[in-house]
Amino acid sequence: MQALPSILINGIASAMILYIIAIGLSLTMGLMGFANLAHCVFACAGGYAAIWAMQRLGLNFWLALGFASVVVALLAVPIERWFYARLYGASELDQVLFTIGLVFISMATAKFLFGSSPLNIAIPEALQGQVELASGSIPAYRVAIIAAGIVLFASIWLVVEKTPVGAQLRAAVDNRRIAEAVGVRTDRLFTFTFALGSGLAALGGAIGAEVLPIRPSYAFDQLNYVLIVVSVGGLGTLHGPFLAALLLGVGDTVCKYFLPEFGAFFIFAAMISILLWRPSGLFGIK
Repeated sequence: MQALPSILINGIASAMILYIIAIGLSLTMGLMGFANLAHCVFACAGGYAAIWAMQRLGLNFWLALGFASVVVALLAVPIERWFYARLYGASELDQVLFTIGLVFISMATAKFLFGSSPLNIAIPEALQGQVELASGSIPAYRVAIIAAGIVLFASIWLVVEKTPVGAQLRAAVDNRRIAEAVGVRTDRLFTFTFALGSGLAALGGAIGAEVLPIRPSYAFDQLNYVLIVVSVGGLGTLHGPFLAALLLGVGDTVCKYFLPEFGAFFIFAAMISILLWRPSGLFGIK
């Protein structure tokens, strides 16, 4: 029990990484109705971009995070316009096959450019220490990840709830046809949302690269967890994936610590139970 605070902090830190990556997928799937199984490709790209920027361009940790997020968001714009937009009206099977193909292409590209060895990001010296608790100490970087997740959650909430773009986004999620009828340019809104979600995924991949090493198979490795967070939290919501990430991240960490023989049993059992109870997720629209 003395180790419980440290376990909880590690679980919450893992949850924040999952949330930062997953929130973009929740919005894009809720808005576009697109089965984007390649979302974690952008998180992987963000991790590689941040590490490359620090090693080759000499950027510090903070600038590398911004560099990765902006570059991936900008690259997402032509990808959305040239490829994703062509499949908005296609069947879910076509969308799944396309995005899975994109995952395989990204894996081969990453292996060719960066090799097959996992890479970790070099965190700044100020975050390499320990934070002392009454029952022990925890890594300072885990605390920083938690703080970043909370700040991002609050920032995204303000954008979605308090800005004109957020009002258009909420209207399109609730009823796309009515939103278009009153003049909302959903094509531009789709592109903006896709770029924003991809940039957030890149930020999550870069921030979490110290906890979840970046490797060519990263997009597949994290796909299950991100999809579980989105499906359990509910499509098109902000607080749903946040609470789902906390529930599953902390539960998974605690279960693996006290019952390691069960592995990831908890997270999948919890997903099945919740979706049997609420098929649209905890806060999803029925």
